[in-house]
Amino acid sequence: MKTLRLVLGDQLSHSLLKDCKKQQDIILMGEVMDEATYVKHHKKKIILIFSAMRHFANDLRQQGYQVDYITLDDPKNSGSLTQEVARAITRHQPTRLIATFPGEYRVLKNMQKWSKLFNLAVEIRQDDRFLCSPEAFSAWAGKRKQPRMEYFYREMRKKYTILIKDNAPVGGQWNYDVENRCPPKKDLIIAPTYQAKPDGITHQVISLVKKKFPDHFGEAEPFHFAVTRKQALTALKQFIAKRLAHFGDHQDAMIQNEPWMYHAHISFYLNIGLLLPLECIKAAEKAYEDKKAPLNAVEGFIRQIMGWREYIRGIYWLKMPHYAKSNFLAAQNPLPDFYWTARTKMNCLHQCVTETKQNAYAHHIQRLMVLGNFALIAGISPKAVNEWFLTVYADAYEWVELPNVSGMILFADGGYLASKPYAASGSYINKMSNYCQSCAYKINQKNGADACPFNYLYWDFLVRNRDKLASNPRIAMMYRTYDRMNKDKKEAIYLDSKQFLDSL
Repeated sequence: MKTLRLVLGDQLSHSLLKDCKKQQDIILMGEVMDEATYVKHHKKKIILIFSAMRHFANDLRQQGYQVDYITLDDPKNSGSLTQEVARAITRHQPTRLIATFPGEYRVLKNMQKWSKLFNLAVEIRQDDRFLCSPEAFSAWAGKRKQPRMEYFYREMRKKYTILIKDNAPVGGQWNYDVENRCPPKKDLIIAPTYQAKPDGITHQVISLVKKKFPDHFGEAEPFHFAVTRKQALTALKQFIAKRLAHFGDHQDAMIQNEPWMYHAHISFYLNIGLLLPLECIKAAEKAYEDKKAPLNAVEGFIRQIMGWREYIRGIYWLKMPHYAKSNFLAAQNPLPDFYWTARTKMNCLHQCVTETKQNAYAHHIQRLMVLGNFALIAGISPKAVNEWFLTVYADAYEWVELPNVSGMILFADGGYLASKPYAASGSYINKMSNYCQSCAYKINQKNGADACPFNYLYWDFLVRNRDKLASNPRIAMMYRTYDRMNKDKKEAIYLDSKQFLDSL
């Protein structure tokens, strides 16, 4: 029985090929124009995926696997995933096709049509790189009116016996998030993140991307991402040894010209299969056991992978396809041009967009409390914001991007994922960063031409959405504060907000 086994660009893991028969199975991999352009992905994202795919294919060949690899510039490349599968079926005449459960709903829907389209047995297998299947998550969520991440996370810790001793959480607490919010200090010494040296294959891909995608967002070079499993493991090891110990305290901090901070920067590699979640989790747990990192850092890191990452994927598959259309607050404003150009007097946004253009990366507080916070309080359309986040980050795939943006950032699902909107004035950004020190606007000024726009837009957001948010107990106090303001103050908030939003 000859089997054609499809490996997508975000499925570069040997764990998905456990029963592959080297002598008779054909592994199909292809660089497809449709997938590279359905949004105009950041140049570095395309380089990462294509280079990692080529390296993975070479590794498979060296191990004796038969690989049918279609490059983007192959003259016969149709540019369509479905058409490339069809061409491979014609070439190899397999008796069945095996694919792995994809990371996007639209791809799954296409795969589910293939058996009839190709008149061939098609098996779509679960992606065993994840720790919780969509079915298991659905069963867990079905028992709860609002499935909060914290309780899911605790169940996952118990299931995999991570930071558990005598059936209780190590340290006596499940979550040390309150110890992970230290503002930045002037004397922080931040160890550099891992940087790989591009080899010949990567240089070829860089040239290809520059030629084929010149109008895509972002800068192609310098390119330093890991593109092999060996490099990705080195990146993980370097983070555990040099930055994990300080990650907990400063994971929410933002410093101008320090885009990487103490974060791991391994989501790139987790999301394409070069790293597996449990090996990252156990590496951090061992660092705690060896007294090389404190509990608040290790627990915070593990929570992001075992808790948040798995939870977000569960929400995505539970709620698609209608989740993509969620717009609880009826936000309709277009995305401001500065999200692409970085040309804005708001220094926090200028810094975050500039670094995103350079690195195809921003850490979670930059995404949530600067870029996302502005989109929320300015009433930007969820569709536009989702497309931007999916476009610009090298670790963005719809399964992880959409729930984070629509649920966590924009409250577009009406509170199913997050218990309150993550809206904030400029004071939060001032507390957690040094951006405000170099801004054209004055952070302590609440109204007027020189005031930080976050300050009045925050209140305007609450006023605009009062009918939908006033009953939320977590923000009821803010409405009481607004109600105590005098008429002139309220009028100033309205006029400043209108003038600013109109100017966009």
